[in-house]
Amino acid sequence: MSAPDKKLSQKLEQVELQPDNSEILISVIIVNYNVKEFVQQVLHSLQKSLTTIPSEIFVIDNASDDGSQKMVTDQFPQVQLIANKQNVGFSRANNQAIHIAKGKYVVLLNPDTITQEDTFSTLLQFMDSHEDAGMATCKVLNPDGSLQLACRRSYPTPWVAFTRLIGLSHFFPKSKLFGRYNLTFLPEDEMSEVEAISGSFMMVRRKALLDIGLLDEEFFLYGEDLDWCYRTIENGWKIYYVPTTQIIHFKGESSKQSRLDGMLIFYRAMALFVKKHFRRRYLFITYQILLLAIWLRAGFSFLQNSIKALSVPFLDLLLLQFSLVLALFFKFGHLDFWQDYVPVNVAYSSVWLLSLFFAGSYGKWKFSSSRAGLAVLGGFFINSALTYFFKDYAFSRAVLLLAGSVNFVCIGGWRLLLKLMHRFNMAPFHGTLGHTLLERPTLLVGDFSRGEKVLEKLRARIGSGYEIIGLVSVNSDDVGKEYKGVSVLTTIESMDETIHRRNIKEVIFSTQQISYDKILAAMTKSRSHKAHFKIIPSNLDVIIGKASIDQLSDAPLLDIDYKLASPTNKAKKRIFDFLLALLCLILGMPVFFVYSTFNRSRLAKVHLRISGSNDKKKIKVWYYKNGRFLAKWPLIWYVLKGQLSFVGRELNESATEIESDLNVVKPGLTGLVQVGRHRKLSLEEKENYRLFYIMNYSILLDIEIIFKTIFKI
Repeated sequence: MSAPDKKLSQKLEQVELQPDNSEILISVIIVNYNVKEFVQQVLHSLQKSLTTIPSEIFVIDNASDDGSQKMVTDQFPQVQLIANKQNVGFSRANNQAIHIAKGKYVVLLNPDTITQEDTFSTLLQFMDSHEDAGMATCKVLNPDGSLQLACRRSYPTPWVAFTRLIGLSHFFPKSKLFGRYNLTFLPEDEMSEVEAISGSFMMVRRKALLDIGLLDEEFFLYGEDLDWCYRTIENGWKIYYVPTTQIIHFKGESSKQSRLDGMLIFYRAMALFVKKHFRRRYLFITYQILLLAIWLRAGFSFLQNSIKALSVPFLDLLLLQFSLVLALFFKFGHLDFWQDYVPVNVAYSSVWLLSLFFAGSYGKWKFSSSRAGLAVLGGFFINSALTYFFKDYAFSRAVLLLAGSVNFVCIGGWRLLLKLMHRFNMAPFHGTLGHTLLERPTLLVGDFSRGEKVLEKLRARIGSGYEIIGLVSVNSDDVGKEYKGVSVLTTIESMDETIHRRNIKEVIFSTQQISYDKILAAMTKSRSHKAHFKIIPSNLDVIIGKASIDQLSDAPLLDIDYKLASPTNKAKKRIFDFLLALLCLILGMPVFFVYSTFNRSRLAKVHLRISGSNDKKKIKVWYYKNGRFLAKWPLIWYVLKGQLSFVGRELNESATEIESDLNVVKPGLTGLVQVGRHRKLSLEEKENYRLFYIMNYSILLDIEIIFKTIFKI
């Protein structure tokens, strides 16, 4: 026996547990590291799940700096908090609580989970009727309602690992020969004996603990659950998968770290497991091949993630080269100078790529066409300066101007194209492709007849990414009614068809009036449509979803610099309006002439206040009140004169709205309020939209609003 194995063996032999306390059936152990909101939510769900069960709850905090410890102490005084001064890892933290736990059963539970009301009662009944069960787990769901495959699996033996590594388990999931890694050949609703279960939810019999010992602290994170399961079966106990109850697991939030660090920790854990249990079980060559396969898989995963991370900048780089080739050919009629300008090309491309990087185009806002466009403009000005100072080593200014124009169209354009494809369901894009305009079609589920406030909070959050197109009520009598101008489309039991018919991307549950049983049942039923399910916990101002927490609480509006108040931005807006109006009038006059010939009788006039709080400053404008885009064509003349704007406040406002202090912009042909008019916005919501526009104004924001108006994206 090697020194590490001997050390571990001695440690397990010395396990000392607290005496069995017959009054406590379940000891729940949660290890937390900087996921306060998830811990809050799981503790709320445990309050419902453990209402009638004698239990104790431990939260072991691994030196979080997000206020987790204070939250647990203040809001959940009944919970036993163990506050570590450093991150000691998952295994050691769990062992701290296992040492002092008194329950007949110990449950390891990840903080990024939500338990169903009957989760523990169902598993208690199962464990009491299966005395050979050392461990058990329930069905674990992903946030989209699908089964989390890792909740039941096999050991990574050479054959199982081989089928996994080369993809046979993926291509033949229903095969008993190839699908053993995640037991995908077994029906997910069938109770079964398995070799391993996930550490996100493990119920362990106290008597089994005395045989198998504590978690192996050599595993800092990952692999400790697999090792524990292996030792459980080695000691004569059985492990069961019990799908008659279920939990949600927002996988990944309980182990936040960089993707590379996470991969390295995971594959090191797998290598440690193989060394510990398979070194003497298999021939030397087989064992070495298995280790090699693990690290080859690690290298492949690293390469795959690197390619994914670099795909967007690589596409931008290709477009930069295309624009320079096009500009050189247009200027000289040939590409003979291309090789001479390679160093200059490298410098110019680097400036543009760095501009995109610092604008966030390779991070959080990678699909924002407005940010990409601004970054291209910024790079253009920097490269123009380089052209001025290094004339002998630079492209001509004509080449730079043409290349910059093409970059602006192409680099911002492909992102805008993705948005259009996403809007018309032409590509399987999920998540936020635009904070302001490309909102995901969303259903909000709750009990709105009892004064639910979530709808108001969501609609007040401009740029949240959620377009509330309908409500789902827990009461069938509410169907057909309206709350805050939004219709109740269906009930929670029947929303599956609505998700499919309306191409819903997000479903948000307000848990105040909805049981977790109903939530998980609805998720399971609707999972084939690939909608993302999120939860607003009781009494919390957050929306919890997969790898994301969206704040709902209102942001303070003090000391804010309104961008549109800047004289520079006002001048930019006026120049943009003038040039676009002139272009539209020149190009569109023939079309409008035909339109006006057949619609003269519909011409009407209206008095508008231009801006500010001076009621005397009004104008009289003529346009066709009944009609769509062409009906507003006469208004472009007033845009050209500076009396209106392409993007601004509504043309027809009530007296109350006109008095608003936020009406510092001219009336517009379109605007944030206008593109959201189908939502029946309240006065407060309209003011929030105006405030958002004033604070975040840019020419590219105007362009996106115009595109949304024209294409209904």
